[in-house]
Amino acid sequence: MDTPALIADDLVVLRGGRKTVDGASLTVAPGEIYALLGGNGAGKSTTLFAILGLIKRSSGVIQVAGHDPEVAPDAVRAAAAYLPENVALYDHLSALENIRYFLGLAGQTRTGAELDQAFDAVKLAPAARTRRVSGFSKGMRQKTAIALALLRQTPVLLLDEPTSGLDPAAARDFHDLLIDLRKRRVATLMVTHDLFGAADTADRIGVLQGGRIAQEWTAAAQGPRFDIQALHQSYAGPDAA
Repeated sequence: MDTPALIADDLVVLRGGRKTVDGASLTVAPGEIYALLGGNGAGKSTTLFAILGLIKRSSGVIQVAGHDPEVAPDAVRAAAAYLPENVALYDHLSALENIRYFLGLAGQTRTGAELDQAFDAVKLAPAARTRRVSGFSKGMRQKTAIALALLRQTPVLLLDEPTSGLDPAAARDFHDLLIDLRKRRVATLMVTHDLFGAADTADRIGVLQGGRIAQEWTAAAQGPRFDIQALHQSYAGPDAA
């Protein structure tokens, strides 16, 4: 059994005097995709922010590639690539220029062949790579950001609603890429409302309710990965069809 690349144990986070996260616990092993579902305000994004060290936890344990974000924030951010729901890129720069710039901020350089390999992996057309991203669709922006995550070669990937606003083809490409990252032994934590995408891709699915993991499922080794109807009823409530 691999040592988890990401650990959150009995995590508590206060925001505005309220326990937004109240005892949440989860682990993600190398090469595992964990999908975290939950309604609006359930604490999903807050959990990601605490893992990154962007907000302080009140109690509990967080380890990212063996580092505590409050003790070693730079080490955590070097070990974890984060993809927000709305990717922030410089519109006046091309996809290639954005990636080179952000790699430079991280103190990293990559060869032209490595850059092409990353763009090929995310299926960003060669003609688009030197275009300004001001004209990019959301899917193209997501592909650029994922290419950057690939090039950073971090052991942990954190995703916040990665398929929100994507068309079905772009969402399928994204999930195919996650499966490729699994082969590369990347530990992926994906916050999402996309139940069907999670069921197709994830190795484990957890539902965050009341600030803690209320239910968790593991994909079957054989046959259908998850019982979609059972997942839907648990996630959407007893009135869900």
